[in-house]
Amino acid sequence: MQKQKTMKVLSFFIAIILLSTSAFAQKYSPIDPESKIQFVIKNFGIKVDGQLKGIKGAISFDPSELKNSLFNVSVNANTINTDNTARDKHLKKADYFHVEQFPLISFVSSKITKSTTAGQYKVAGNLTIKGTTKPIEFDFTANPTSKGFQFKGAFTINRRDFKVGGSSLPLSDNLTVQLDIIANKY
Repeated sequence: MQKQKTMKVLSFFIAIILLSTSAFAQKYSPIDPESKIQFVIKNFGIKVDGQLKGIKGAISFDPSELKNSLFNVSVNANTINTDNTARDKHLKKADYFHVEQFPLISFVSSKITKSTTAGQYKVAGNLTIKGTTKPIEFDFTANPTSKGFQFKGAFTINRRDFKVGGSSLPLSDNLTVQLDIIANKY
């Protein structure tokens, strides 16, 4: 009788542990060589494309438990590449990204919800560029892969909000950032 009681109590605690661990989102790590962060901005009315590499961080994502999901990622600002060495060197200086003092661009989500568009999600969070943090919100997709997820999304920001580029008249204020993040479970 005592043995049965002990087994029931033990079974109860095992069930609680299993249920509580399944309530947490799975953890994923961005894979830098496969992930892409690209941007487009107009300079003198001409589109300039660029990209950033060196993405790191942690992603917790569970489509059925979005309240437990989180994006906490950063990218190395020193990796900015527009296929123009002189321009890239200039973009790393103090009036643009000031990479010596602010080596990372980071994003930390505060809320993830399902979007009104089928198959999409909406993320809200804080983007930090050059020491300035601003809230942003954008839609993204999360496609399962054999090892994790592929997250795709895009958003537009005003560079002046982040004190990037000063009052340069030929440079457009708005730029579009496109994300294609491959994240594997760890």
